[in-house]
Amino acid sequence: MPQIAINRITNANVYVEGGSILGQVKEIDVPEVKFMMSEHGALGLVGKMEFFSGIDKMEGKVRWASFYADTMVKFADPFKSLQIQVRSSMENYGSSSMSRSPVVCHMTIQPKNFPGANFKQHDNVEIESSYGCTYYKLVVGGKEVVEIDVTANIYKVNGVDILAGYRADIGG
Repeated sequence: MPQIAINRITNANVYVEGGSILGQVKEIDVPEVKFMMSEHGALGLVGKMEFFSGIDKMEGKVRWASFYADTMVKFADPFKSLQIQVRSSMENYGSSSMSRSPVVCHMTIQPKNFPGANFKQHDNVEIESSYGCTYYKLVVGGKEVVEIDVTANIYKVNGVDILAGYRADIGG
């Protein structure tokens, strides 16, 4: 009989430049890794195919719980990259026990906007920042799942550098 395994993540903390901003972020969207695919069709082929041709731009959003000037001023400079870390605890439920595993997202981001605000009577202000991401690494339970460094042509899956041959071919 197969064993059931359920993983749940229900909270997180965000760090900016190494400092915790616990309670300041309402929600954060970590970048989705989208593969760019190029279509290939040629005489003699009965159909068309798609092949990997790169990684699309990575971007995300931060929804703030309110104004936090000391933190938000870091997001006001579009020329400065920020080191962001999102840390959470994943609960691992088995048929007879529960354990925990750390989930850590490391990112290098560049702010894309400085948020305005939406003021409403009796409601908390709603503020959102957008960012572009050039470095992303996801570590679950101490194991590297994926690492992407766009500026260094690095793409690792499960610790294996799948672009090592490409970098060697282009001389860099």
